[in-house]
Amino acid sequence: MSKVLSAVAWPYANGPRHIGHVAGFGVPSDVFSRYMRMGAGHDVLMVSGSDEHGTPILIAADEAGMTPQELADKNHRLIVEDLVGLGLSYDLYTRTTTGNHHAVVQEMFRGVHANGYFVEETTFGAISPSTGRTLPDRYIEGTCPICKTPGARGDQCDACGNQLDPHDLIDPVSRINGETPQFIETQHFFLDLPALAEALGEWLDERDASGTWRPNVIKFSMNILKEIRPRAMTRDIDWGIAVPLDGWRDNPTKKLYVWFDAVIGYLSASIEWARRSGNPEAWREWWNDPQALSYYFMGKDNITFHSQIWPAEMLAYNGKGAKGGEAHELGELNLPTEVVSSEFLTMEGRKFSSSKKVVIYVADLLSRYQADAFRYFVAAAGPENQDSDFSWAEFVQRTNSELVAGWGNLVSRTATLIAKNFGQVPAPAGLTAEDEAVLATTLAAFDTVGDLISRNRMRNAINEAMRAVADVNKYVTDAEPWKIKEDPERLGTVLWVMAQAVQDLNTLLSPFLPFTANQIDTILGGAGDLQPLPRIEEVTDLDLEGRAYPVITGDYAGVRAWGRHDVVVGTPIEKPTPVFTKLDPTLVDEELARLGI
Repeated sequence: MSKVLSAVAWPYANGPRHIGHVAGFGVPSDVFSRYMRMGAGHDVLMVSGSDEHGTPILIAADEAGMTPQELADKNHRLIVEDLVGLGLSYDLYTRTTTGNHHAVVQEMFRGVHANGYFVEETTFGAISPSTGRTLPDRYIEGTCPICKTPGARGDQCDACGNQLDPHDLIDPVSRINGETPQFIETQHFFLDLPALAEALGEWLDERDASGTWRPNVIKFSMNILKEIRPRAMTRDIDWGIAVPLDGWRDNPTKKLYVWFDAVIGYLSASIEWARRSGNPEAWREWWNDPQALSYYFMGKDNITFHSQIWPAEMLAYNGKGAKGGEAHELGELNLPTEVVSSEFLTMEGRKFSSSKKVVIYVADLLSRYQADAFRYFVAAAGPENQDSDFSWAEFVQRTNSELVAGWGNLVSRTATLIAKNFGQVPAPAGLTAEDEAVLATTLAAFDTVGDLISRNRMRNAINEAMRAVADVNKYVTDAEPWKIKEDPERLGTVLWVMAQAVQDLNTLLSPFLPFTANQIDTILGGAGDLQPLPRIEEVTDLDLEGRAYPVITGDYAGVRAWGRHDVVVGTPIEKPTPVFTKLDPTLVDEELARLGI
């Protein structure tokens, strides 16, 4: 049994999440984690939390007339509710404003600094002339000095992938108000990435040789090594984690860069989970054991931070760069096994933009539609390895034709016919070649679908599962059990085959569709616990007295094993209610009207 870390991107707490966010990190990570718990009994630790530091929080708080902490508290709770509504099975979803997170981040900084991988340099900081407040790199845009593409951000050019400094941009402007920023000299700590470049390159070569990474991710990751240079890891800001060094610690305007602290959240969340579990050292089984596996899920705009910055921080802490060094109290940390990056989801052909109201918030979608209908859309048509588009017309079409008419109808026909003719799962008599063939199809699908999920090929995996659904539906159409009147043994055999096939298919689809999997399990006479669901718990901060906040957690230890589970002859079956809700095509116009289209 392997230890598997499922490290899920940290949603930024400047507002509620829209469906473009969760299509990239949420559904893919949950499908993978649920399967890995079932597939070979892997011991999965799925962690994440709300990313709550940085200038964007300050800006949003000012606009809302709130303190940064008040805004973070409000949005953290909203995000927690959204993610639980989607059924994302976190072992712990926490936040970056905890005492635990601050302590782990500061320990990482001290270790990297002690090993010599931080260099102090004078650089230029961007200041808003109208407010005097520091402008974050991401809030400055201009023309890329390398590839000359307009619209490059101050931290990175998405066109050429190169790391940038806002001072180097051609014609830089503030994205907040369009003014030209002022640049002033300031002291910062820079992560010495060139001293870590060789070690990063060796690690990426090893990952490339494994053949497991998506081609776009490994290619991008290796390309950014070509222009590697030191990167500032402190900021002129009064909201964030203090720099844990004499002369810096008490400076209220110097904090650690939000992207230095956010990626450490995977580690700090694991440590918080262990502390809350009653075994404070348990996290080490996922982080210090070289046999443990780790998978990081995010959108493509965050590849740099997960295939360069975070691995570089760990290499520096481990003392594995050109300057040497030694691991500190956290031990030698495991680098990612795979960075699983999705492309972008657009909406009705347009880029998501909360400011321009081109957005569908998760809470709004879940208030009107089934979570599994959205999860199915993401798995079947999401941005796995190329940008994809969410349209209401396709959402309705896939829900009605694939979920309702395909899978849902098979479940309904099976249970209804059994309830009507026997009232319980009948015993089979002799199986025909056709009976054997359809059962062989659903059994073989476990290997095919499981292998695809384990390699993060979600689209192909759900397509294979739905192909099996189609094969079983064809078997039912050909067998015509509703016409078998004079041969109860044959009718019982066909219905037993249908029940076993539905049981198989429900297990196959359960990582994708956990809510309806539990409903179908109940229809088949089970306890409705095929896929354990997450829950919200109110907890008290482990290190800051009196401070409380909600987390996502759950008990997933007893999850059913991946593979065939025999239906039990004699299990009572009642006439079911529909599992999936058929959508009226007129709602397409209603939803487009909400968007002003």
